[in-house]
Amino acid sequence: MHISFLIHNAYGIGGTIRTTYNLASTLAEQHDVEIVSVFRHREEPVFTPSPTVRLRHLVDLRKNSPGYEGDDPDYERPATVFPAAEGRYKQYSALTDRRIAEHLRSLDCDVVVGTRPGLNVHIAQQARRGPVRVGQEHLTLGTHSPRLKLTLRTHYPRLDAVTTVTEADAATYRKLMRLPGVRVEAVPNSVPAPGLAPADGTGKWVIAAGRLAPVKRYDVLIRAFATVAAQRPDWRLRIYGAGAERAKLRALIDKLGLYNHVYLMGPAHPLEPEWAKGSIGAVTSSLESFGMTIVEAMRCGLPVVSTDCPHGPSEIIDDGVDGLLVPVGKPDAVAAGLLRLINDDELRARMGRQALESSARFDPDRVAGHYETLFTDLLSRGTLRGSLHRTRGALLSSAFQAKDRSRSALRRVRAA
Repeated sequence: MHISFLIHNAYGIGGTIRTTYNLASTLAEQHDVEIVSVFRHREEPVFTPSPTVRLRHLVDLRKNSPGYEGDDPDYERPATVFPAAEGRYKQYSALTDRRIAEHLRSLDCDVVVGTRPGLNVHIAQQARRGPVRVGQEHLTLGTHSPRLKLTLRTHYPRLDAVTTVTEADAATYRKLMRLPGVRVEAVPNSVPAPGLAPADGTGKWVIAAGRLAPVKRYDVLIRAFATVAAQRPDWRLRIYGAGAERAKLRALIDKLGLYNHVYLMGPAHPLEPEWAKGSIGAVTSSLESFGMTIVEAMRCGLPVVSTDCPHGPSEIIDDGVDGLLVPVGKPDAVAAGLLRLINDDELRARMGRQALESSARFDPDRVAGHYETLFTDLLSRGTLRGSLHRTRGALLSSAFQAKDRSRSALRRVRAA
């Protein structure tokens, strides 16, 4: 099988990039696999791709490169294919519209996989007839604006499959998106075994990692750790990551007098050695589309105390067995969960062992196997089926869109 991934920027850092590399590298052990990056802004990617995976780009933004295209007039013109309601819209342009279209129309592969909504729309509209078209959802349907949802509902019926990273989000897609003939499946992100000895549970460190962004609610974690430090001053908290919230979090640490207990460590790559130095993982997000850091911590033998936020944590953690789930936004509940593990060495060790065992289900071999089965099944169903359901889906989607417009007009008339 020849499989081609289309990704926003394979040269950056982030969960989608990591999991795409993990999946592509594993599939490349048996198949012909490439990653096509819309943008390239640095010489070498942050993550090292497998030598069996081909990596190429469509638009060169390296200012010192002879192929630099940031001064192309089309780069300043707005995109018309990439959805305006998509979060990355401002980075796309008439130039990217043209390059992506050229790429998709000339693509000779069995399966083409998009990795964000805007690229999935490109694939739905522009991929030549023949390849199986798969759109991945790495966020959640609920986080998209109504305008973007309408765009996806219009174009996704031309896809063969949509994959989500949780069962909960797959159920939402099936219920709300009206995608006749399109297969919707939950396939989790993959996290490889770390290649080092797991944590032994004796280090008196709680570890957290991720963007320093409001959604991660590190303010809740820091406030919770004030309670922890008051009862167990021998324990410390390390937070790895960078982001706009750093100054606010630093000020909160100083205000609570935790400068000897809570450390903002900045980004770390690789992160596995840092997880292994700790004994407990902590996640206090208000929303997690999946929860890569939860799995990463568990694969290093750490039980994780996580908020029970939508959508991923409850599908990863078996509460009370390999970690703990606590209410969202409650510092006291987070502190209680941390102290329960801190104060019980045997429980912490047992949950760490169980976390190591249960997280093996996210191994790239298992996840790639799921994708292989999906791709093979879609290919076996034939191009005639794909052509028929895409045509039918597009017609039904247009009808639903017209119906929605009529309802909106009626609401405006009633309001007037």
